[in-house]
Amino acid sequence: MLVNLNKVLLPAKKGKYAVGLFNAVNLELARGIIEAAEEMNAPVIVGTAEVLFPYGPLEEVSYYLIPMAKKAKVPVVVHLDHGLRKETCLKALELGFSSIMYDCSTEPYEVNVRNVKEMADIAHSYGASIEAELGHVGDNETGGAEAPDRPEMYYTDPEQAQDFVERTGVDALAIAVGTAHGAYKLPPKLDFARIEEIAGRIPVPLVLHGGSGLSDEDFERAIEKGISKVNIFTDINIAAVEAEFSAFDSMNKGIIDLIPAAVHAVKKAVERKMELFGCRGKGSAGDTDRLVRQIIAQVLRELR
Repeated sequence: MLVNLNKVLLPAKKGKYAVGLFNAVNLELARGIIEAAEEMNAPVIVGTAEVLFPYGPLEEVSYYLIPMAKKAKVPVVVHLDHGLRKETCLKALELGFSSIMYDCSTEPYEVNVRNVKEMADIAHSYGASIEAELGHVGDNETGGAEAPDRPEMYYTDPEQAQDFVERTGVDALAIAVGTAHGAYKLPPKLDFARIEEIAGRIPVPLVLHGGSGLSDEDFERAIEKGISKVNIFTDINIAAVEAEFSAFDSMNKGIIDLIPAAVHAVKKAVERKMELFGCRGKGSAGDTDRLVRQIIAQVLRELR
């Protein structure tokens, strides 16, 4: 079923587990992600980011993600990750995305507040949720933000985070606490105390970007301290291509011979993350109507 972030992240925040966002630039990735969610009876967030549009344009991606989400047996959020332009966010909402991220984190603070507040009002009018970022998550593979000697310069300020959420009305907040986008060259050092302080100040779920490559212990501790959503792409991207390389054992193989291997590898990688994040079996969390239907079905089975 297609839902917005609030349907999956508010129960996660309350239950002290996390839900993964897995970006899908093609049908194989999408199938692996959603099949994993159904197998694990887990909520999931699937989507794409503006930087990934060269590999899967927004409109084309929407044609398979949204129908797949609606058909799924578990809650699925279709999310625009790192929407960098207002027009991109508006297009995603028009196409039927149930959630967007409007990333104005590189703008001055007051500009970030103003832009996100405006987009939050629009997203909510569509029944969609909105995520924003405060601080800046690095992407230069240093293991943190762009200044490895002083990465805390880019970290999210807890007091400012409280002000930001109150003024913008966002549904989830991505925070900078020491992670980076992409693969890590140096081991990341997460500021767990900062996560805990921010979680204690604001009512909305916290998001950890740059999740690929973190240790299991990092994930578990970050979730314990207050992270409710974790973004993953590099891990499943690598899993798919490694599986295809392994399956390509002769020149007689074509693309259709490689697709099942990629789907299976992505599914297994996502399942492992769901187990780690603690969201396995949480496919009904927060969905009272669905829970009632399941109880009725179970009672009817026992009466037969």
